[in-house]
Amino acid sequence: MRYQIKQKVFSFGDSFTIKDDKGNDRYIVKGKVFSFGNKLRMYNMKGQELVYIEQKIFRFLPEYNIYFKDLLYATVKKEFSFFRPRFNVVSHMGGYSVQGDFWGLDFSIYREGKHVAQVSKKWISWGDSYGVDIVEGEDDPFILTLVIVIDQVLHNSSSNNSSS
Repeated sequence: MRYQIKQKVFSFGDSFTIKDDKGNDRYIVKGKVFSFGNKLRMYNMKGQELVYIEQKIFRFLPEYNIYFKDLLYATVKKEFSFFRPRFNVVSHMGGYSVQGDFWGLDFSIYREGKHVAQVSKKWISWGDSYGVDIVEGEDDPFILTLVIVIDQVLHNSSSNNSSS
């Protein structure tokens, strides 16, 4: 399935809309405005909360926890690397890794070494915009959540409290 994640430019706090390949709104992500570290929530179009994302502060490298239904589902940690951004994800669904290109615009997501998603950031757009191709049978909201975390770490200067 192909999705487009688009950051809303003129919003108070981080806000994203996620559309499917037909242009239909599928999910909304809203960030908490005044908080220590990033705190974001993903909702379906019925307004039901699906995912809660919370940045762990005071870390040498960025680290985020992902919660589904108030249960810790995964921890995402940026790995130390010089040329290509990399992330390690420990989740209930197995080990994931995220590897970026030199510019930090294109990413491949792997679960247990198997390619499960491809992410491409648009070069020129108002706000951050990503195309996300997810292999059929994968947990789409979880993969989309990983993309939001990558954006927060790499392209949101306010999220880099104690990180980089």
